[in-house]
Amino acid sequence: MVDSVSRFLGFADTYDRARPAPPAELVELLIQWSGVAEPDVVDLGAGTGLSTVVWEGRAQHVLAVEPSADMRAVAKQRIAAFPDHTLKVIDAKAEATGLPDECVDIVTASQAMHWFDPATVLPEVARLLRPGGVFAAYDVDWPPAIDATVDAAFDEADERIRELTDARDDETPRWPKSGHLGRIIDSGLFGYAREICLHARETGDAERLLELMRSQSHVAALLREGRTEDELGLTRLREIASARLAEPVTWWWTYRIRVAVK
Repeated sequence: MVDSVSRFLGFADTYDRARPAPPAELVELLIQWSGVAEPDVVDLGAGTGLSTVVWEGRAQHVLAVEPSADMRAVAKQRIAAFPDHTLKVIDAKAEATGLPDECVDIVTASQAMHWFDPATVLPEVARLLRPGGVFAAYDVDWPPAIDATVDAAFDEADERIRELTDARDDETPRWPKSGHLGRIIDSGLFGYAREICLHARETGDAERLLELMRSQSHVAALLREGRTEDELGLTRLREIASARLAEPVTWWWTYRIRVAVK
């Protein structure tokens, strides 16, 4: 079985170019819930730092926790562009960060919670949070709302990829996103939890849409083992997207945030 770190090797640059950045409203929401104007933040499974740098200028300290060397390298490059040095990256897993007890006001997990074992990561989150601290596990709906024809083609390719992935237990996320809120509540570690939706807009073209598809670990795994773009439905997706997205257009994203207070 491929572990959750190894599966992200070799495509950090594609991931970084294609994935969306969380909306600024997410930071506003979590600051309001925490009641701390300039919180200390830990970002679990931070990847290339897209979910870390949104805190620049809004937090006292921000620590990106990322076990993949490829992802950390990109995150360090991104964070180096910010002069205030409040953002840092460490090599650790979400289930065992090695950080002190009650050291932060907010813990986040952006598009990563489905790879974590809730039985070990939720106690770690609760241990890190100060009393009244906030945990946010959030994901973005795929694909973004772009165009009915393009969205349908993306769904068709995604379904084909899922069929090819079903037999690969080593590439299947362990914890379905649909159950995050229930697992947080059932842990008994938080006083209150709910799901909130926020929206964001970006722009993208056909090439970014293909990179978005290839930024998924199970797609990268299928391509590495020799599956062709034809087999994965990517050729058809490229043809449709190229015809419909000759120029960059607005992409509409929906973020689902499971937010909990310790």
